[in-house]
Amino acid sequence: MKTYDYIIAGSGCAGLSLLYAILKEPTLQDATILVIDKDHKNNNDRTWCYWEKEAGIFEEIVYAKWNTLEFLSTNFEKKLDLGTYTYKMIQGIDFYNFVISFAKNFSNVTFLKETVLEITSTKNEASVKTEKNSYRAKTVFNSTPIFNPKITEENSLLQHFKGWVIKTEQPFFNTKVGRLMDFRLSQENGATFMYVLPTSSTEALVEYTLFSPKILPKEKYTAALKKYISDELQLENYTIVHKEFGIIPMSLAAFKNYPLENVINLGTSGGFTKASSGYTFQFIQKNVSEIVNQIKLGKKPHLKTSFRDKIYHWYDRTLIAVILSEKLSGKEIFTRMFQKISAQKILAFLGNQSTFLEDIYIMKSLPIKTFFIAAIRQLFYKNNG
Repeated sequence: MKTYDYIIAGSGCAGLSLLYAILKEPTLQDATILVIDKDHKNNNDRTWCYWEKEAGIFEEIVYAKWNTLEFLSTNFEKKLDLGTYTYKMIQGIDFYNFVISFAKNFSNVTFLKETVLEITSTKNEASVKTEKNSYRAKTVFNSTPIFNPKITEENSLLQHFKGWVIKTEQPFFNTKVGRLMDFRLSQENGATFMYVLPTSSTEALVEYTLFSPKILPKEKYTAALKKYISDELQLENYTIVHKEFGIIPMSLAAFKNYPLENVINLGTSGGFTKASSGYTFQFIQKNVSEIVNQIKLGKKPHLKTSFRDKIYHWYDRTLIAVILSEKLSGKEIFTRMFQKISAQKILAFLGNQSTFLEDIYIMKSLPIKTFFIAAIRQLFYKNNG
């Protein structure tokens, strides 16, 4: 049986980002790589949004971007100048096509459409079992849910959303301003907001998003979207040109970076979805860049979590714990933050790029007693999944 240098189990954002990063590194371009996923990546199944200060490695497939966003809540509205940041959108299909087309230039890269059933490891290599065969590699990078911890209503919120891309016949949208959060909705099912990102004067993504322990019946999302488009956007004539639905865990549970010898978890499976916001794309890019740098140096890509990253994980767990306790709603928390803190500082904080002084400013905008108690409890919280 052939032994590959690397097997990438799962070809979503994390798996393909790692593949691209490896192949862009001249010293690693000859590595034998097997990519396994149960699906062909030929559907526009999701949209990723993120923010950065400069042009990134995927700049040429950025579908739309904004330097101004809106935050709306009851009795409070604010246009957010993002300062040095730009908020960007990439469509799933553009990302898949971009990376896969690039990878096809390399004869040492193989793609297989099979379902990953099991991943095991010995001291010197790891194996991936599918419904058709078994495959070996020196290192397996996994972004499937095989090693995920148990997600429960007690340890997790779910960020669940349904989005429509709608199109109008006449120009309607202001492409220079995106709507980051509109909390002027019923909060009966948990933290609930709308997200509106115009990608042209006639087209926009409108997304109904909730942070709550349970998903809703499908008809609830549809009804909420219809009502918002009619009542708030005051738009009656439009065509739905694309639909997407997603569920992202926002969890206190422990996602393991290295579940087995020679097995490394990526993306959400490795804990790189930010628990307090659900954003993933930019954290994946940082992680895969660090992995490739380690491989270049001839080292195992076992990355140590920095003290600063541990602090951010603590902040995230504290926020989730407060919302789960229902002592403060997500609407209250985010409204307080955006009322008192600049968007640039908030994005730096949510992007794990803030200074300790900026952290303190963020904390001062929130009820100290509630967060202090939750923060102390999280220091001693243990959940190994």
